[in-house]
Amino acid sequence: MNSRYIFFILFLFIVNICRAQESTPESILPNISDTFIEKLVASAKAHYPKAKTFEDRVNIAQLNIQKARQDWYNIFSLNYLYSPAQGGGSSSVVVTGSGQSFLGGYSIGLSTSVGNILQKPTQVKIAKQEYDIAKLNEEEYYLNIAAIVKQRYYLYVQQQSLVNWTARNVESADHIYQETKHKFEKGDVLFDIYNSTYLSYTSTVQAKIQAETQLLIAKSNLEEIIGTKLEEIK
Repeated sequence: MNSRYIFFILFLFIVNICRAQESTPESILPNISDTFIEKLVASAKAHYPKAKTFEDRVNIAQLNIQKARQDWYNIFSLNYLYSPAQGGGSSSVVVTGSGQSFLGGYSIGLSTSVGNILQKPTQVKIAKQEYDIAKLNEEEYYLNIAAIVKQRYYLYVQQQSLVNWTARNVESADHIYQETKHKFEKGDVLFDIYNSTYLSYTSTVQAKIQAETQLLIAKSNLEEIIGTKLEEIK
């Protein structure tokens, strides 16, 4: 192989390495925003349907406590009896068949059950425990949903970085390909060199398309959990 071809191959190789090093993302950490993460978590708690069910369970458990306390009034029964009196009037004397007599008219009585009285404190305690369990389940779910939001956000930022990286690689590969194509058309390089640069260019384009696809998937997964478009989070 002619020495100038060897020199050209080495030149392309060195240029490609230098461009790749310039475009390689060193870290995604500078792109991570804790404030933005808090907004994403708050949006997930407010909009994600399953989060709403845990909130409703807590509210129902709280209502059950109120209901258990108000049921104290239900253990008492108010009864009244009307006994017609002889001689008219609401306070006349009523004579029974056995000869006994008592005041006629309306009689009011209050009755209850010892069993009901003993059960009520237990029912209130059970309602409170059910509320505590519902609250703990809600808090546990909020911790889980916060972790999921963070994971999906990190993947989204990672894919953003990869898209930017592959875009710069495409620019670099396209520049080398265009130079090689021009030299090939002039007869200054062999077809093998031209074909190698073309395959390298198409490979970087495919990598860019793949990275863009993964970015869209990561964005969709993040928007699913936060319950709104990412652009609407300010």
